[in-house]
Amino acid sequence: MDWKPDRQDKKPIYKQIAEYIELGISSGRFPADSLLPSERKLAKELEVNRSTIVAAYEELQSLGIVERKKGSGTRVSTDIWGISHNRIPNWGRYVEDGSFLPNLPLVQHIRTEVQNNDLINLASGELAPSLLPNDQFRSILSSHPFIENLGYDHPQGNELLRETISSHVKQFKNIETTPSSILITSGAQQALHLIVECLLKQGDAVAIEDPSYCYSLPIFQSAGVRTFLLPVDEHGMNPDDLLSLHKKHRIRMVFLNPDHQNPTGTVLHLSRRKRIVELSVKLGIPIIEDDPYSLTSYNGEVNPTLKSMDENGNVLYISSLSKIVASGLRIGWVIGPPQVIQRLADAKQQVDFGHSVFPQWIANEFLKTDDFSSHIDMIRTQLELRNYAITSSLNKHIGDKVEFINPAGGIHLWCKIDPSIKEFSLLNESMKNGVVFVPGSILGSKKGYLRFTFGRGEPSDIQKGILRFSEALERISAGTII
Repeated sequence: MDWKPDRQDKKPIYKQIAEYIELGISSGRFPADSLLPSERKLAKELEVNRSTIVAAYEELQSLGIVERKKGSGTRVSTDIWGISHNRIPNWGRYVEDGSFLPNLPLVQHIRTEVQNNDLINLASGELAPSLLPNDQFRSILSSHPFIENLGYDHPQGNELLRETISSHVKQFKNIETTPSSILITSGAQQALHLIVECLLKQGDAVAIEDPSYCYSLPIFQSAGVRTFLLPVDEHGMNPDDLLSLHKKHRIRMVFLNPDHQNPTGTVLHLSRRKRIVELSVKLGIPIIEDDPYSLTSYNGEVNPTLKSMDENGNVLYISSLSKIVASGLRIGWVIGPPQVIQRLADAKQQVDFGHSVFPQWIANEFLKTDDFSSHIDMIRTQLELRNYAITSSLNKHIGDKVEFINPAGGIHLWCKIDPSIKEFSLLNESMKNGVVFVPGSILGSKKGYLRFTFGRGEPSDIQKGILRFSEALERISAGTII
C-alpha cells in the first residue's frame, strides 16, 4: 500500500485510514467480499499501532461497509451495493468536516450542564427574569395595535425601527447616523458573523483584545482569519500594541469592546480612545466597536463611544438590546458606511430573508417611550446591587485568594486566582457543588483567571453561589480533589 496517513493533519489517523479504505471500496480497488489486510499486517505497513487499525475497521463496520468475524478477518461487505443492505451517511464525518466550526468543547459542556442541572448560573451573559420589562411589553401588546405588514421587511430591517435607533444613539451616545446606515441584526453575535464573513478573507490578520469575548468565538477560525492579541490592562488595550502588531502583520481590522469590557469589566481610557481613532485614520484600519454595556454604567455616565469620535467612517458600531432589555428579543444593529451596510444586508438576506417583524415592532414601541429611560435607571441600580453581592461575598469567603478590579458597570467580574490550580478541576468541583462559572482559558491566553457573570442571578443566589464556589476552591486548594 503506497498510501500513508498524514501525521500533520488534525484529523485522527484512524479516520484517515477508514476514509482511505472507504474510497478504495468505492473505486473498486477493494472489491465486494474481498479480504482486507489483517490488523497486525496493516498496522505494520502503515507504521501505526494495531489499536488504530482496530478503530478504523470498527468505524467501517458501523457503516455496514465491512463485515468482521473473529478468526476470519475483515471483509468488504458482499451486499454493499445491493438492495438488501441499507447504507447510512457517516454523519460523524460530516459533522467533523464542516467548514463552520463548533463552539469550544468546554463552552458546550458548560451550556449542557446549565440546561440539564439546577445550578446557580454565574456563567451566562444575560439578565435575570426580574430585570426584564415584562409589564411594559404586555402594555405594548395590549394597547398598541399591530398594523405592520407581515410580508418580508426591508433588507436592512424595519425603517421605523431604524429611525428610532438613529434617535436613540444620538440621545444616549452622541452618535450621528441615518436609517440608511443601520442594519438590524439578530443580536450583536450575528453582526460579528456578518462582518467577518463579508468583509474579511482567508489569511487576513485581525487584532482582538486579550482577554475578550472574541477570544472564544470560532468564527475567525472558520473564516480562516488569523487573530493577534492586544493585552488588556486596567485602562483597556494599549494603542501602541496595535501599532506594533500592524507593523508585523498588516492588521486588516481591530475588534474592541471599550465599555465595561467582557470579561474584564474595564473601561478604555479616553486618551486611548482618541489615539485608537487617530491610528485607524493614519493606518486605514477599520475598528469594530462592540458596545453592549455602555448604558449600564452604575453612576449613569456614558463614556464617548469610538463611533461618536469617528469623523471619517472608520468605525463599524455594533450594539443591541440583549444586555439592557431582553436577550430573547434578538434585536441588535450595525452602524456604518451605507455601502458596507448594504453588503451586510445582502448577506443577511441570504441567511434569513430579513429580521422577524414582531420583535422589531416591540423594540420600536419600547424605545420610543419614556419607559426605556426608566428601565435603564432600574437596570443600573439592580446591576450595582448584584455587583456588590458578588464582590462582598468574594471578600468574605475567599479574601486574599482572589484578586479583581471592581467594575463601574456591566455584568462581568474578572478574577485572578492561584495559576497552579487546575481550572477544569475547579469548574467540575464547583458544578458538583451547584454553581457554574467560565474558566479564564476560554476568554484569554493567561492562566489563573475566571469570569463570574452576575446579571442573571438574584443577589441572594449570587451570594449562595460564591459560598459554594469557595467550598469547591477550598477542596481543590487542599489537594483533596485531583
